Amino acid sequence: MAQLALGLASLGRPAYINLGREDALPVVRDVESMRAQCHLVLDAAYELGIRWVDAARSYGLSEDFLSSWLPGHDDVTVSSKWGYAYTADWRPDAEVHEVKEHSLARFARQWQETSALLPRVDLYQVHSLTADSPLFADRALQEAMAGIGVPLGFSTSGPQQADAIRKALDLGIFRSVQSTWNLLETSAGEALREAHDAGLRVIVKEGVANGRLVVEPPQAVAAQAKALGVGPDAVALAAIARQPWADVVLSGAASPEQLRSNVDALRVDVDLPDLSEPAEQYWKIRSGLTWN
Repeated sequence: MAQLALGLASLGRPAYINLGREDALPVVRDVESMRAQCHLVLDAAYELGIRWVDAARSYGLSEDFLSSWLPGHDDVTVSSKWGYAYTADWRPDAEVHEVKEHSLARFARQWQETSALLPRVDLYQVHSLTADSPLFADRALQEAMAGIGVPLGFSTSGPQQADAIRKALDLGIFRSVQSTWNLLETSAGEALREAHDAGLRVIVKEGVANGRLVVEPPQAVAAQAKALGVGPDAVALAAIARQPWADVVLSGAASPEQLRSNVDALRVDVDLPDLSEPAEQYWKIRSGLTWN
């Protein structure tokens, strides 16, 4: 069974697109309130046996918050990502929250920022690699990435995730892949199996579909959750944790209570029908979610 890890997308900035997040966070979301909330969830994760934390340059101050918590937690695996820059300046109502650029200059700057903040990085990932990324033709960028001496990975997003995964496998420089796969979006499943068989660690993100599977779960998910005495989030994550190619499942919990509910996924078996949506439809809905 896959291990559970904590992702900091919901905890490093005042606004994100996860449904059901708003009531889990402090009423006042200034920097110190969000730092305290992040540390509270990190403490709960550690107590629950979670030993992997995933951040990113674009997750606001996630690396900063993580770095101030890490002392005394030397057994925690730390991963982060470069490629997107956080542009909202801590404004929940910002018109643009992050901007992507896969260039040598962006990598060099963001690796310097990450390594200055975090005492160690166990995995450094390209954020939201797509098949049309200039990275694939940029040998200088690839060599610079390989030169930092840290295992490399990549994450994917969008309806063509499978194409990006297979194209990235051909480069031969990556040790892991982090992709969206959940009960509503299963299109990358076969490519993730291929990546796993090729020796890459498979990390699954957005397991509750940015909260859609929790706030308005399909009837089959709600019924299974009721029968098992767990939340719909646990059912959704359990379906991922039992995929033979899944190594790590990210929790995007914004509070200790959400995290404890997520952890129930590790103790239940689920049996669900195919609930998947066409990939284009899924990603169109996702792109329409409001940052709040």
